Amino acid sequence: MAFFFQELVNGITTGALYALVALGFTMVYGVLQLLNFAHGDLYMVGAYVGFFVIQWFGGPSHLTIAVPLLLLIMFVLAAGLVGGLGVAIERFAYRPLRNAPRIAPLFGAQTRIYNTPEFISFSGGIQIGSVSIDAVQILVLVLGLVLMAGLQLLVNRTKLGKQMRAVAADREAAEMLGINVNFTIAATFFIGSALAGIAGVMGGLLFNQVTAMIGFIAGLKAFTAAVVGGIGSIPGAMLGGLLLGVAESFITGYISSTYTNLFVFALLIAVMLVRPTGLLGRAQLQKV
Repeated sequence: MAFFFQELVNGITTGALYALVALGFTMVYGVLQLLNFAHGDLYMVGAYVGFFVIQWFGGPSHLTIAVPLLLLIMFVLAAGLVGGLGVAIERFAYRPLRNAPRIAPLFGAQTRIYNTPEFISFSGGIQIGSVSIDAVQILVLVLGLVLMAGLQLLVNRTKLGKQMRAVAADREAAEMLGINVNFTIAATFFIGSALAGIAGVMGGLLFNQVTAMIGFIAGLKAFTAAVVGGIGSIPGAMLGGLLLGVAESFITGYISSTYTNLFVFALLIAVMLVRPTGLLGRAQLQKV
């Protein structure tokens, strides 16, 4: 049972990362009905931002600032820079394709090591029997849940969220009602990209390394999570990410990491066969 709960904790932690990246996929699709397959690479850029911030302040062994301030700078810079990159992608790559048919649509290769244990104390973790939750896992879980809850509040309780929902429902009608569609879509890209950037930093801290290829895998898994949960559904993206992370952890722990991707995509196929709209997705009404 101790092994079971340890794998459950590991799976939920990984799932929180997938969920944050999946939220960006589902936000952009929900508003624009387009898939941003560069989203996984935004996760990768966020991870590199975190790594270079650590090096800028002396490296993990000789930090010149306090760790809480370092983490704050990492997350804020990743959110701002990657969010801005997402806005640029929307402006120059996606805006010209808004009315096109839907089918139209600098780092070295060496591994960079975060050396997380050197500057984040693992003694601050939680030990429940033989199940251990270290400081980084706690950080990822708490920050992930806070960001997910914050996004839900933003979409459902703020003026910008109402504009996003209006543009998602009918872009032309929203524009006639005075909503700045371009700003709303750019804000959607910024928020989704910022979440991917923060998730990249969290992934670097959690897995202790970053390479130029992590974006492809993270993007693929996050897209799978978004589809399993119901593409376009924010709660669905959260649920899909957590389910995917837990499934991966149990498969790796009880069977073999060799078959992880096989089972993950088998889960996607199974969900699509039973419920094509995803677990929390709804069939769209077609205008006639």
